[in-house]
Amino acid sequence: MKMDADLIHSPAVGLAEEEEADMNDWKLPLAFMKKRHCEKIEGSKALAQSWRMKDRMKTVSVALVLCLNVGVDPPDVVKTSPCARLECWIDPLSMSPQKALETIGANLQKQYENWQPRARYKQSLDPTVDEVKKLCTSLRRNAKEERVLFHYNGHGVPRPTVNGEIWVFNKNYTQYIPLSIYDLQTWMGSPSIFVYDCSNAGIIVKSFKQFALQREQELEVAAINPGHPLAQMPLPPSMKNCIQLAACEASELLPMNPDLPADLFTSCLTTPIKIALRWFCMQKSARLVPGVTLDLIEKIPGRLNDRRTPLGELNWIFTAITDTIAWNVLPRDLFQKLFRQDLLVASLFRNFLLAERIMRSYNCTPVSSPRLPPTYMHAMWQAWDLAVDICLSQLPTIIEEGTAFRVIHSPFFADQLTAFEVWLTMGVENRNPPEQLPIVLQVLLSQVHRLRALQLLGRFLDLGPWAVSLALSVGIFPYVLKLLQSSARELRPMLVFIWAKILAVDSSCQADLVKDNGHKYFLSVLADSYMPVSVHRGYNIEAEHRTMAVFILAVIVNSYNTGQEACLQGNLIAICLEQLSDPHPLLRQWVAICLGRIWQNFDPARWCGVRDSAHEKLYTLLSDPIPEVRCAAVFALGTFVGNSAERTDHSTTIDHNVAMMLAQLINDGSPVVRKELVVALSHLVVQYESNFCTVALQFIEEEKNYTVPSPANTTESGNLTPVRDSPAIPRLRSVNSYTNIRAATTARNLNKSLQNLNLNEEGGPAAFSPGNLSTSSSASSTLGSPDNDEYILSFETIDKMRRVSSYSSLNSLIGVSFNSVYTQIWRVLLHLAADPFPEVSDLAMKVLNSIAYKATMNARPQRILDSGSLTQSAPASPTSKGTHIHQASGSPPMPSTSSSSLTNEVPKPPTREPPATRPPYTPTSGGQAPHSHQFPRTRKMFDKGPEQAAEDGDEPGGHRNYICAALQTGLCDWSAKYFAQPVMKIPEEHDVESQVRMDRQWRFLRNTRVRKQSRGITQKGVSRLDDQIFINRNPGVPSVVKFHPFNTCIAVADKDSICFWDWEKGERLDYFYNGNPRYTRITAMEYLNGHDCSLLLTATDDGALRIWKNFADQKNPEMVTAWQGLSDMLPTTRSQPSTCAHSLARRVSIYLDRSKQGGAGMVVDWEQETGLLMTSGDVRVIRIWDTDREMKVQDIPTGADSCVTSLSCDSQRSLIVAGLGDGSVRVFDRRMGPNECRVMTYREHGAWVVKAHLQKETEGHIISVSVNGDVRFFEPRSPDSINVLQTVKGLTALDIHPQANLFACGSMNQFIAVYNSNGDVISNIKYYDGFMGQRIGAISCLAFHPHWPHLAVGSNDYYMSIYSAEKRLR
Repeated sequence: MKMDADLIHSPAVGLAEEEEADMNDWKLPLAFMKKRHCEKIEGSKALAQSWRMKDRMKTVSVALVLCLNVGVDPPDVVKTSPCARLECWIDPLSMSPQKALETIGANLQKQYENWQPRARYKQSLDPTVDEVKKLCTSLRRNAKEERVLFHYNGHGVPRPTVNGEIWVFNKNYTQYIPLSIYDLQTWMGSPSIFVYDCSNAGIIVKSFKQFALQREQELEVAAINPGHPLAQMPLPPSMKNCIQLAACEASELLPMNPDLPADLFTSCLTTPIKIALRWFCMQKSARLVPGVTLDLIEKIPGRLNDRRTPLGELNWIFTAITDTIAWNVLPRDLFQKLFRQDLLVASLFRNFLLAERIMRSYNCTPVSSPRLPPTYMHAMWQAWDLAVDICLSQLPTIIEEGTAFRVIHSPFFADQLTAFEVWLTMGVENRNPPEQLPIVLQVLLSQVHRLRALQLLGRFLDLGPWAVSLALSVGIFPYVLKLLQSSARELRPMLVFIWAKILAVDSSCQADLVKDNGHKYFLSVLADSYMPVSVHRGYNIEAEHRTMAVFILAVIVNSYNTGQEACLQGNLIAICLEQLSDPHPLLRQWVAICLGRIWQNFDPARWCGVRDSAHEKLYTLLSDPIPEVRCAAVFALGTFVGNSAERTDHSTTIDHNVAMMLAQLINDGSPVVRKELVVALSHLVVQYESNFCTVALQFIEEEKNYTVPSPANTTESGNLTPVRDSPAIPRLRSVNSYTNIRAATTARNLNKSLQNLNLNEEGGPAAFSPGNLSTSSSASSTLGSPDNDEYILSFETIDKMRRVSSYSSLNSLIGVSFNSVYTQIWRVLLHLAADPFPEVSDLAMKVLNSIAYKATMNARPQRILDSGSLTQSAPASPTSKGTHIHQASGSPPMPSTSSSSLTNEVPKPPTREPPATRPPYTPTSGGQAPHSHQFPRTRKMFDKGPEQAAEDGDEPGGHRNYICAALQTGLCDWSAKYFAQPVMKIPEEHDVESQVRMDRQWRFLRNTRVRKQSRGITQKGVSRLDDQIFINRNPGVPSVVKFHPFNTCIAVADKDSICFWDWEKGERLDYFYNGNPRYTRITAMEYLNGHDCSLLLTATDDGALRIWKNFADQKNPEMVTAWQGLSDMLPTTRSQPSTCAHSLARRVSIYLDRSKQGGAGMVVDWEQETGLLMTSGDVRVIRIWDTDREMKVQDIPTGADSCVTSLSCDSQRSLIVAGLGDGSVRVFDRRMGPNECRVMTYREHGAWVVKAHLQKETEGHIISVSVNGDVRFFEPRSPDSINVLQTVKGLTALDIHPQANLFACGSMNQFIAVYNSNGDVISNIKYYDGFMGQRIGAISCLAFHPHWPHLAVGSNDYYMSIYSAEKRLR
């Protein structure tokens, strides 16, 4: 044999065949690989909302302080001649000094008003210190907490001093008076913004920071020392929030170039387009634009705020470019503060970027606080130069031809959208965000490019939550909110898509939508049957958009009363009900979730639903083929009955009807649905608490007084003697099935270890009776958490109650009729508490225990102390183990780790004590309620354990709240993740270059090689099959064995655990606990998706099916799903083995076991091609499950009174063959109705059929074998067998090789015989190789490999061996 790796490198033979086989593998459907199986059902983690401005601000007052002293130059500045003269574009020497000063002041105000027209402007022209003080204090007083701007022009006074002073005048203008920045800070307060246009302005910025620091230190001193003069004063605001813009560094003078204005910095900040055009014309590159002069640029037509004119378009492009530079260069939080918090501040900073570019070209560096990274070399400035160039090149023609000339609009925005599209098309995921994002925002303002911009924005948001966060941080929100007022139909699909993406990441936007009536937009989309339809990649885009619209509405009404009211008025319920039968499953799912949310805790919506028969219309979805849709319908019906408003008879009747409809889902195949069902029923339990308390009390009472024919009845306690040569007890791996699966709990591991120890003297296994283990709730609760002993009702109690309710008449119920709704629902919950999927049973346990707690607390405070049923779940049957555990105060005597390490040492059994000597329970303090240690009142449903429970002081009433509040499944949040994840992206499995795809290709190649090489061997003919290629001692007695079809792994099940071996290397890969209750055993196993990502299905004789992944590798095994495949198959119907099994321990066999226990357990057969699972066993039907829908599709009655012992099906012919315990072999055609589907019955065997096999070929025969060893061959169309062979008697196990025409029989008489199809014995195996010829044990199970000629054999001596054909063949 070669390893997989070698197989891959072996030369390919017959390529055409290989390709064909590969294609078949590609076509096979995969079971249990949907999102609900592969990921945890929970919402995505909420992203921190950094985009929403918590403190939006306005600059409400502006102080314009001009110190020009026109005509008099300050003493410390030597001006050039000619020199820059213009102030606010006015030459001060062209008029009288006073007039010039006033005109310049008025012009500066106008320039500022372009950016903030609503502010209050005050000019202070050539002022004194007092005038400045008066101005600043009055502005601050009026502005209150808002921002004030202080603009200082110091061109007519000396430069600022190093002591932190600027200059103003005395009254007579005979002196320059210093004004301390410290005083200015005091008068201006915070928040403020300061603009300094003077030489050496950087000095002011430095002094400002020093003074701000000094203030903080003074305040700290004052805080410590109460006698300090500042201590009594109100706390002044911190000056750290102040913003400063200065024209140059501390050592620089302002440029004096006569072609520039004297207040170049002010011009850049307040008239950016004008100065940018002038500067452009002064560059050498401007010569490339012929005919453009400084005079001409004054004549560019249009208005700055009209984007359709050349001047307005330039202004718009300038805004987009400066915004983009800032967004790409600044840290996000600084960008938010400076460019999104305050309109005036944002404009000034955008223009400051231009000032930096222009002034640096004259060796002047503008300074800001907070400081910005340099931006003057950013590549986007080249795009600005190009836009200016294009505009100016048209200018001479525009001026000559006037309005007749048609202006060519700038291609800037179209080009930037193209760049954005390139980024979206070509990029990889882990790269820098696209530079053009802020420009896309600006383009949304333009009708010309709007649709394209929305489409690209949608593609960007589809990249994932990070993209949505980025777009929100740029400031997209107000734009897309405003667009909801647009009536353009072509925008609808993209707007719906974009809003779905935003709300999937940040649901807090629901309030903004309702406030702006945005919900009406989505209501109209949902109600509109004429949405633009297109089909993309196989699905209907129109349905997809309606799905997104209903998702948006579901977010709007989610726990938001205003949203619920608004949508109720908008007729949401009626619109949703119309869509319930839509063919698009995701739409059905979200319509149901939306309905469930609109009437959640909102009674008017519930009554509106009642009037429209909403609950009855939702019933149809309870049998929907898609589990998520069924789940959503259960959620909707759950919130429908979960309203806490006053109950009338009418509403109670409705609740009861809904409850009984929901109860039908008790055996749904999907655990997601059953979990939602528990939550839905818990709402009902909360509503009708007192009724349920009555039922609970009665069940508890009944359970105490009734002895169930249950496995809890003990056997002789003598079996407990430990053994000399007991098998090594392996360390069970802890199992992670998305919850702490029961296997991982200490109590469980303890039980497991005790079972393994339970052997008789001769080393064979004793008759395992679950009664050997204590049934005290503290030890054996199988709830999947270490704090089991906090539950009043243990798993065993509940399980017993469940069975009591089916045996006992329960006629004695007080005040509640036997078949009342409450009794039925209590039964449903009891059933769900025993669910094979731990998350379902945990939830149900919580609901049951919550009610049991209240019932016992409220009803019988005195008697509860001596009521044994609450602590011990079975009638007195204590074994010594049980006593020992009980003494340990309800905690198992093992270290409480997630998987106890069970060593090979066998602990001595403690001496047995009579039950009477058990220490009676005494409450810890007189005032405490009994059993508080088992179920503390403050216990929250999802606590990790008792150590984290709060103090025991709350009122018992608080309990009700946490049953309804904490019980939720996360289904809705998990479903919402779909909208946050990429929907346009090709799924990874379809991406030819993805790792997932490569892995699959490798596996399919491996499969083809295995098929080809094994076929080569089997076609030669196998003449012997006794070469032992593997032997090992299994941790438990093998009961079922299954080869993986393509790799070298074999699964061996014992009673309740599964061991995986690598039969080629001879090493154990894994061993884990299956999670089935103590009194059940594993009776069948199947590999699902064996050709690809393998899963293992285990079936137990209580009818439960469990599916596992991540076994036999380094990861922890995880339960993918589990469900009750057969519901009426309670293993308790079997009587216990008598003590004679003790003396027959060495010869104990599956055959004897069956004859004693009278059951076949559960048998299954799996069809990968159709995804159908056939199940039967100790029942009278063959139940067919569709694993894709996770629901039962057919029940075929067997028409016999005995159990089904073997199943085999053929998907091509739709035939199912069943072997039965009465010896009959029955053939069913599943295409026919239940009364006609049995097409043939063969009654030639006289005893139990061990195996019935249907060959898969078109003309394939039926081969069946009974315990008497007669092998019969049937042709499905003929009534009699066509061939009979006689093999060994006392047959316990048999398998038929699907390819090699071999069959192997295992006998209780400790040998294996292998026959060919003619009935000739080709091998007879009685002894192990090596091992001094030790005789093999009684055969408990055997199985052929589906391809190789390998036979695996498990025997009752714990050994597991594999035999193969001769070496030369292999």
